[in-house]
Formats: sequence, structure tokens, C-alpha cells
Amino acid sequence: MLKSMSSVPPKKATYAELVALPEHLIGEILEGELITSPRPTAPHATATSVLGMDIGAPFQRGRGGPGGWWIIDEPELHFADDVLVPDLAGWRKERMPQVPNQAWFELAPDWICEVVSPSTARIDRIRKMPIYARQGVAFAWLLDPLQRTLEVYGLRDQQWVVIGSHEGNAVVRAEPFDAIELELAALWIDAGE
Repeated sequence: MLKSMSSVPPKKATYAELVALPEHLIGEILEGELITSPRPTAPHATATSVLGMDIGAPFQRGRGGPGGWWIIDEPELHFADDVLVPDLAGWRKERMPQVPNQAWFELAPDWICEVVSPSTARIDRIRKMPIYARQGVAFAWLLDPLQRTLEVYGLRDQQWVVIGSHEGNAVVRAEPFDAIELELAALWIDAGE
């Protein structure tokens, strides 16, 4: 008679393990698994920085736009056992009147942007997007500086729906920041420039 072997579930990653990572790695905990990524390359970092400046002035500071948002680089989001670090996130000030004085956020943002790279695209699309949907994030952008694309998603009935796809050097209006035009050409750099 064969004895049945019970499968032991894998040990869930802890926040202490995430904090202990070397500084050159970005750590996240997705459904109990510790995921690490290297610091971003120059095209990735440039796209993130320029996008943050382009939407931060009109939407956070109210310069040339409506204001009413907090736009934050690489916030650490804690959702139960999941710890995610999007490249950019935004909260409407009506939902989060003040930025909390702690190292992470427990309130889901209204918008996230993941700047995808060959090493992170699969994780961003397959692992993180469903978590953002479960948490009720209303808008998600996937920005690819190597392919020079911007995909805009809206959450409809707890499912992501593509509400815009843009490429190249287009000038676009993308929800939820469609009160201004974004020049995609400003987000791209060529390696070695």
C-alpha cells in the first residue's frame, strides 16, 4: 500500500527578507513569492522620470492642469500579503488628502504606471496587473521605452480593458490624465545617447 504524500506549500516570503535585499535590487512579494529585479536601465529610468515630471506639474502641482493628485515615484504598496512597487502611482487627493508619514501605502492608488523592460514585462503583465485589479486600481499604464509604446488600461467590472494604445512619437491624451497632451517622444532615449 502506497502512502499518500502531502504536498507542503512553499514558505511565504517575509517582509524582513524583502528589506534585507541588497540595495541594487528592487524587491516585491507577489502572492507569497519574493521577486527581485535589478535597478532600471537608463531608458527605463528616463521614461519614468520624464513621465513623472510631465504629469506631476499639472496634476499634483496644478501648473497648467487641474491639480488634485499625488504622483509618487516607486511607492511601496502593501495589500495584505502582497508588496508591490510600481514605477509611478497616483492618488486623487479627494481619496488621500495627505501622504501618510510611513514607508509604504496601504490605500490602493487610482493609477499606476509600470515601465516594462525585457526582465520585468512578464511579471508586470501576468503577476502584478491582476493584483492591481483586485485592489480596485482604476487605471494602469504599461510603458515600454524600448518598443516605444504606451498601453492604457481601465478597470471595468474588475477586468482590465484596453482604452488606448499609442506608439512612437505621438502626442496623446491618456486617461486619467487626458486633460493634457503627452509627447511620447520626450520619454524615449536611444541607448548610448
